[in-house]
Amino acid sequence: MAISDEARKEFIAKVRPLKDQITELQKKEKDTAFKLKKGSDGFEAKVIELCELNIYIATLQIGINSTSVEMLDTKNNDSLNDARKTLYKAIINLEEIVSNTVDCSYSELEKYQERLGNIPVDKRLHVIRKLGLAIELLVDAFGDNSKWKESFVEMRGRHAVVAKNFINMKQASKDYFDHESKVYEVTVTYVRLIRSLLEKSAGEYRDRYELASRRIDDIRMGINLLIALRRVAMVLGDNEESEAIRKKALVWKNKMEADSKSGSAK
Repeated sequence: MAISDEARKEFIAKVRPLKDQITELQKKEKDTAFKLKKGSDGFEAKVIELCELNIYIATLQIGINSTSVEMLDTKNNDSLNDARKTLYKAIINLEEIVSNTVDCSYSELEKYQERLGNIPVDKRLHVIRKLGLAIELLVDAFGDNSKWKESFVEMRGRHAVVAKNFINMKQASKDYFDHESKVYEVTVTYVRLIRSLLEKSAGEYRDRYELASRRIDDIRMGINLLIALRRVAMVLGDNEESEAIRKKALVWKNKMEADSKSGSAK
């Protein structure tokens, strides 16, 4: 359906305040990022602020698309692509302060957790939830037939990894079972979220391997996410779940090796 000039002008007028706000916020984000020096006091807290700022910018960009759908009955792919790039920036913000390592021991993350000591667990959960919600809003806005559908597997995977690395699991494993802890409920919520994100992301990488890419690095990533999920079960003393995940990862590993030998994988 053709869009009339009048409808287009009304849309441009409607979204102009949003675009102006985005421009101002992007300038603020760029200036703040430029002034930040790694290792300086409060560096981690300021990077988290940048992450939240980028999440907010992305929601405004998604809002432009929503207005386009409402007024013009068509998606605004430019604003959605901008939002996709902005959310990647938000993920990178967190990766900078917590690492993007998928399968690692909790002792390897101690140096990051020491510098994040002043960030309460409820704040960490709040940021991870906001980022996850923004990602899902973006995925829904693009729709099932988007050319970016497969790339969202990576976006969700990176979100799952930073969520895992963002929490101090050694402390969380204590608070998780301590009903008297002031952060008991938020810790339980956070840990359950991590387990859900890791399991879902592992399955998405396996599905992408089977149904689309046939790339060894996809199924390998799925296996690594399962191993990370198993580490969570182990630190919580959930031996039954840990063993179930180990067996699942082994099945995937055998599948990967068999496909590699047969030449059916890339």
